[in-house]
Amino acid sequence: MNNETSGPMIDLFSDEHFMREALRQAMKAAALDEVPVGAVIVKERRVIARAHNTVETLKDATAHAEILAITQASQAVGDWRLEGCTLFVTKEPCPMCAGAIVLSRVQRLVFGAPDPKGGGAGGLFDIVSHPSLNHRAMVTSGVLGAECAGLLKEFFALKRRPPMSM
Repeated sequence: MNNETSGPMIDLFSDEHFMREALRQAMKAAALDEVPVGAVIVKERRVIARAHNTVETLKDATAHAEILAITQASQAVGDWRLEGCTLFVTKEPCPMCAGAIVLSRVQRLVFGAPDPKGGGAGGLFDIVSHPSLNHRAMVTSGVLGAECAGLLKEFFALKRRPPMSM
């Protein structure tokens, strides 16, 4: 009798596992015609917050996935300090979100697609690791990067496509 299982073993606590959760959130955003960015926050290997962009839905420029997830996580832990938490997000955070990551004391940031033109975690700026700030988040980039970038590219390609004529 063969005791081996077919296929690779799934690690339910890996960066890839939690990034897939963030990708599911990003797909919810895309279904609402929002820029497909999703985020989850994990503490002690348990998801405590899930969010996706709702800028267009709420008509609120601050309704980024990261900001919404930080608000949920703060409510879940009962404190604005998210020490010991990891934020997984499908795209490198913008400067606003990077500032919120620093201010909320997120311990670790894991993102998928880089944003060299506007990122706040090493792309255009490096806010989350800036030595002058009183908190720095550890950063892991490129987790499921191709999938995360592909979702964004597909979304914007559809946005740029000329309308069908009748």
